[in-house]
Amino acid sequence: MPSPSHAPAPKPRGPLWHRLIFGLWYRPVEVLDEARDRSVWGTAAFLCLLCGALGTVGKDSFRGQWRVSPTLALEAMAIADGVLLLASLLLGVVTQAIARRLGGNGKFGPTVTLFVVLFWATDLPRLALDAWLPGDSFPVRAAAWITSAFGYAFAALLIRGQHHLPTHKAVAAVSIQMLAAVALLKFPHGAGH
Repeated sequence: MPSPSHAPAPKPRGPLWHRLIFGLWYRPVEVLDEARDRSVWGTAAFLCLLCGALGTVGKDSFRGQWRVSPTLALEAMAIADGVLLLASLLLGVVTQAIARRLGGNGKFGPTVTLFVVLFWATDLPRLALDAWLPGDSFPVRAAAWITSAFGYAFAALLIRGQHHLPTHKAVAAVSIQMLAAVALLKFPHGAGH
């Protein structure tokens, strides 16, 4: 009598950080469900520092400083990256606090770290363009608008799932932070000049 056939083993999946950064673009709901209740401090810090470095390299001030003293330029980049990391985590903390105030029940670590990952993962295309093109060029400005919309939508999805909030409350929980961050980082004053 033939032995019963076994179901094929599922394909091994890539690491969570890889799926968080790249999988968000084509299956965000599945990726966010998989990451639910998981803190990703390492991924959040890595992505924030990477994006901070990309944003710094694209600035004329950094290039000018690099020509004078590469060491000082790298030190300035490290300080700016540290400040950006703290600011990003603070945005996540504020998001968690607002979501809880609106009746959410999500955990602190997953909400804060996933918010940071979402924000910077969606900003990567703009930063990559900005590193090589002028900040006021059409491709960079278009990328800023598109990635802002994706980041806003993904952040609302995250809070809705993590905190079990209705969509309108999830949108409210992320609105202030996303709008402030987008205005300061993606559309800074003087970018159009």
